[in-house]
Amino acid sequence: MTSRRALKAAEAVREVVSMAILAELNDPRIRDVTVTHVEVSGDLRHAKVHVSVMGDEKKQKLSLKGLQSAAGFLQSKVAKRIETRYTPRIEFVLDQGVKKSIEVARILHEVLPPPPSDAEEAEAEEHEPDDNPERPAADQG
Repeated sequence: MTSRRALKAAEAVREVVSMAILAELNDPRIRDVTVTHVEVSGDLRHAKVHVSVMGDEKKQKLSLKGLQSAAGFLQSKVAKRIETRYTPRIEFVLDQGVKKSIEVARILHEVLPPPPSDAEEAEAEEHEPDDNPERPAADQG
């Protein structure tokens, strides 16, 4: 189980890194990057920053290289935010979660039958008999 201290450090690293990527990094390779989550080791010496990059595989690899080259700058930003004896060494990992969820949605769309359109639903409701005796008829009142 991860300690509360490590969870707090992971959240701080996520905030600092995501804000620095958004506002302070000027590297043209780093575009459309989202920090999804951060894992910090128990001794707070290592941090795995999981990022999602919009685009093809080439753009993802390019962004990851840019992030690795900016790791020292980002690590210094983290050092200013969290006060620990050791600043976590930052490692960037490409998060495939978004890509996998899009693939699952595509497969489900292929396999499942298409949902009925609104016109078909309204037509089906009109032709259903009203067997519910507890519901009052529309013309009573």
